[in-house]
Amino acid sequence: MLMLLLLLVATHRQATGAVLATELRCQCPKTIPRINFEEIQSLKVTTPGPHCTQTEVIATLKNGQDVCLNPEAPLVQRIIQKILKPTRPS
Repeated sequence: MLMLLLLLVATHRQATGAVLATELRCQCPKTIPRINFEEIQSLKVTTPGPHCTQTEVIATLKNGQDVCLNPEAPLVQRIIQKILKPTRPS
């Protein structure tokens, strides 16, 4: 019974765009294609490796929520480019 309860809780927590707290598999089973740039507090890009064969983009929003973004989405690629673009000194 306890194992069944743990399995139900683990599968229930995998909502769309939710981040899984595990290091041995992909953290983003589902992604969202777009988000408002102003809502993002920080962005983490994880490259493919032995734990996951796909690139993962995890955005921490200003409200503290973590969401998984689709790294192939044009808007997400523009957000990454904007963040990586060096700022010019004034």
